[in-house]
Amino acid sequence: MIKHSDLYLKPEIFKHIPHLVAGVSTRHGGKSQAPYHSLNLGVHTDDSPHIIQENLKLLCQSLGINPQDFARSYQTHQDQIWECQSPDYLSGYDAIISIKKQIFSAVGIADCCPVLLVDPIQKITAAIHAGWKGSVLGIVTKTAHVLLDKYQSKPEDILAYIGPCISLTHFEVGDEVAAQFPDDCKQKPGLKWHVDLKKHQVNQLEGLGISHIEVSPWCTVEHNEHFFSHRKEQGITGRMLAFAGFRD
Repeated sequence: MIKHSDLYLKPEIFKHIPHLVAGVSTRHGGKSQAPYHSLNLGVHTDDSPHIIQENLKLLCQSLGINPQDFARSYQTHQDQIWECQSPDYLSGYDAIISIKKQIFSAVGIADCCPVLLVDPIQKITAAIHAGWKGSVLGIVTKTAHVLLDKYQSKPEDILAYIGPCISLTHFEVGDEVAAQFPDDCKQKPGLKWHVDLKKHQVNQLEGLGISHIEVSPWCTVEHNEHFFSHRKEQGITGRMLAFAGFRD
């Protein structure tokens, strides 16, 4: 159940991990006016930059962290990965790995699938923005491989959260997009194909032996009162943040 006072969702899979700050913001509790109402955190929207910063401060107050501790990027629907050692706002990365405490990797979403990876043993986190293009490019697999291969994370230690995004029911695509997804991640109930982004991320993670996975039941289109949806709101809407990192 989501309340209109909830600024963010904290996944059940992460609730037992000390010092971890991780979750996905909602559209509630901010200062933005329509069509960005109300907790718009999308820097590259046409909302007031001052209000967006005020919204970020409100979220950070509820999390007990500082806005300057986020590592974010202008996302390009590709498969570039930033292994972040200091907070910043860069461009061109759709996955951000935080390898130091007090750095909170974060990606913006409004229908695309957010994936959070947490290794509580190594104290490493990753935030991944997986739209259909990034999914086809295997951005989740590639990011998880960095944790497994470079930082010696073990598959059994990694906890994964697949957050709110557009659901199979509402993600209608053309033949050329559907052709790039495996059969178990798409259906054709009528004239158009529908793609299951959440299922595709689960497949990638399970293919690496990562089995501790929580999948959000929320759909950004169906539950548009709680989340921003680029498709539902015809491109004029705000952005949520999916974030993860360890406090000192």
